[in-house]
Amino acid sequence: MGWFRKKEDLLSQRERALSQEISRLETQIKKLDLKVQRNPDASRASVNPFAEATAADHIGLVESEKPEEPIFERVDQQRLKEQQPETIQPEHYNDLGMRKLDLPGLLRRFGQHLRGPATTNPKLVSYLAAGGIQGLRPLRYEKRIARNRLLVSVVFLFLMLLGIILVLVRQR
Repeated sequence: MGWFRKKEDLLSQRERALSQEISRLETQIKKLDLKVQRNPDASRASVNPFAEATAADHIGLVESEKPEEPIFERVDQQRLKEQQPETIQPEHYNDLGMRKLDLPGLLRRFGQHLRGPATTNPKLVSYLAAGGIQGLRPLRYEKRIARNRLLVSVVFLFLMLLGIILVLVRQR
């Protein structure tokens, strides 16, 4: 019965898994370092740490340390191609080699600059906006908090300014 236990979020689980992986790699590094220290005649120019290991040692290492398959996300290649800058055409330049004024292109680039860069991972953005990752607040909640802080600070500053004006008017 897990009534009084707090649910653990996915990010801390992932952090714990990565820290275990790091500790496993550190122990492997220590083992290999001890192996090199035991055999001082071996050349240190060798890049392969398994070069001196026998076939049985190598098989034992491979069987005990099978890496997990990486998880890849689908990337929309068509969208990336659309974001590439337009190709340079010879009609964009005059006889002296100077670029001609392209007013529609200038306005389009300015509009893209105001909009900001497109997201490279829209799935992550949708997770963050909707609160799909456990343990993180949704962006709409964070925006509401920021908006309320701004409104309270503006009202406070307005009241302070009003108070200063009233004090100055009464002194005259």
